[in-house]
This record gives sequence, C-alpha cells and structure tokens, in this order.
Amino acid sequence: MADELDKAITVASRNPALYGINQMELDSRRRWTSNARDQVKSVKKSVVSGKELNDTSTSNFSEMRRELMRLPNPHHADQSQKYNADNDDFISSESDRQLLLMRQQDEELDELSASVQRIGGVGLTIHEELLAQEKIIDELGMEMDSTSNRLDFVQKKVAVVMKKAGAKGQIMMICFLLVLFIILFVLVFLT
Repeated sequence: MADELDKAITVASRNPALYGINQMELDSRRRWTSNARDQVKSVKKSVVSGKELNDTSTSNFSEMRRELMRLPNPHHADQSQKYNADNDDFISSESDRQLLLMRQQDEELDELSASVQRIGGVGLTIHEELLAQEKIIDELGMEMDSTSNRLDFVQKKVAVVMKKAGAKGQIMMICFLLVLFIILFVLVFLT
C-alpha cells in the first residue's frame, strides 16, 4: 500500500499543476506516507512481539489496543493532531479541486448547450429554406411541362403548314424568315 502511495506522489510530483497541488503539499503527503509506514511497522512489530512473548500484561495490552484501534496516545497526541490536520488539509484541497472541476464542466456544458441551440436554429432555417426551394422547383417543373406541351402543339401545327405549303412554299418561308432576320439584325445592332 505504501508503495502505491509513493507511486501516486511521484506521478503527482511530475506535473503538480495538473493535480492542483504545490511542492509544500507534496512534501506534506510524503511525510504522512512515511509516518503511516512507520506506524504500521510498529504495530506489526508489537503484534509479532506480543505473539512471541505471549505477554498479557495490562500495559502492553492497552498499548497494542490503542495502536490497533488508533486511539490517541498521550505521548503521540501532537503527532495525531498533525496527521489529522494534514488529512483535513488534503481532503479540503481535494474537495476544492473537485468543486472547481465541476464548475468548469458546468460552464463547458452551458457553452455546449448554447452551441447546440444555435445549430438547431440554423438547422430549422435550412429546413424551411429547403421546403421553399422544393416548392419553387415543383412550380418550375409544372411550368416546364406546360411549355413543353405548348411547344409540341406548335411544332405539330408548323409541320401541318409545311406539308400543305410543299417545297415551293418552304423555300418562300425560308426566304421570308431570312429577310425578317436581316431586318431585325439591322434594327438591333445598327440603331
């Protein structure tokens, strides 16, 4: 467990800004880990020595009980208060950091929500524009069909007139159209 704590402190010391801590906090955590390791060793030592000696004296028994239950020892009251203060400071700083992260995430979510609403508005505008364009295209298609029908009708009538006129009539028609073209050309470009 202590190795894992040392590894975590080492990782945090590589980039303290990422974890929101400073060098003093890192040193405090290293001291706490070292002291916790020493306490565990002393408890293990007292438990092992208690088993080997099978000593049931009340002073040793009460001291082991105090160690195992983490009751304050009058001699170690100052250290216990220091550990508690360090723990409280650590918990407080972590709590503050979590609150800060939550606020940042809330702000980012608010910005994301506003962006989604803007995109939604743009999407609705595009949808309305597409519906209007579809209506215009449908009207243009109907007009094209109507014009195509009229053009077919005119072509049939011209074909009937051409048939009735014969070859001589067609030559006269071509000459008439040529003269009309020249007159229009002169009127448009030379006047």
